Amino acid sequence: MASSALGTILAVLASLIITANVLVAIVLLRLIQKSGYKGHYFVLNLAVADAMVGFTVMGLVMDEFSKPFYPPQIFCVLRMAFVTSSSAASILSLTLVACDRHLAIRKPFHYFQLVTDLRVGVQLVGLWLLAAIIGFLPVFVPVFQKISAQEKCSFFGVFHPTYMLTVSCIGFFPALFLFIYLYCDMLKIASVHVQHIREVEHAGLAGSCPPPHTTSDMKALRTVAILIGCFALSWLPFFIASIVQTVCTECFPYKVIESYLWLLGLCNSLLNPLLYSCWQKDVRLQFSQLAASVKKRVLLHLGNRHRFPGRGTKSLPTVSCLRLQD
Repeated sequence: MASSALGTILAVLASLIITANVLVAIVLLRLIQKSGYKGHYFVLNLAVADAMVGFTVMGLVMDEFSKPFYPPQIFCVLRMAFVTSSSAASILSLTLVACDRHLAIRKPFHYFQLVTDLRVGVQLVGLWLLAAIIGFLPVFVPVFQKISAQEKCSFFGVFHPTYMLTVSCIGFFPALFLFIYLYCDMLKIASVHVQHIREVEHAGLAGSCPPPHTTSDMKALRTVAILIGCFALSWLPFFIASIVQTVCTECFPYKVIESYLWLLGLCNSLLNPLLYSCWQKDVRLQFSQLAASVKKRVLLHLGNRHRFPGRGTKSLPTVSCLRLQD
């Protein structure tokens, strides 16, 4: 019963993750075609990574609803490696988004010269290579594998606790500390901008030379701060419990970490597209335009069906005029 409930929750969550991120990806593709802004590529990459998280979780959903079976060790290792690599790509994508916004705020006049197509491509390729190395590390280093005879694939069923400790130390916590540094530095820059505005207004020059980047900087700061907070609240309990589990195997049951704390971490892949669609004005505008376009096509299709009701239906039998005269 508990397994079916967990499978249902995973299925609903994975479906929402895939749907939300696919919609955001479509909107961002339209936005990139119109504006050509390089920073949207990092957000698009985040949506792709989160969508992959949803697709990999679907494989675990199938295990929850399937009949008990005993898959080979390498099957579970590869399946969980795909889950781990997609989650790592999502975390690294958040890092790139934060770095991009930090660069845009720190050097607004040199941003377009520094962020070129070649550099964006190199960063994205390096991101996915690093995510693949993190996820598939137990495949190439058998020491990180754990021999178990479980019916279903799970993190602690195939990965040794030392692997989770390694991933936490070299992956999650450096990314979290980088987030905190970027947030504090952008907060410092924003406070300087606000102080500059007050000085200009006090001098009576606000109407003649208003700073053009202040509003966008504050919005970027708010977006990054919310993303960092949601990311920390989503993944921090899972990684802390994993580290404690390495030191004290009896402190946390494996089921609590895998069924609840990991589920909380997956919610971050659902929050990311919702935050970007709610807080970025250009993304919201593209969403409204896309919805209006779909609504227009649906109404046009329904109007054509009402105008030509005979289309696609079987023709009615005709009656001869001679028979009517009789």
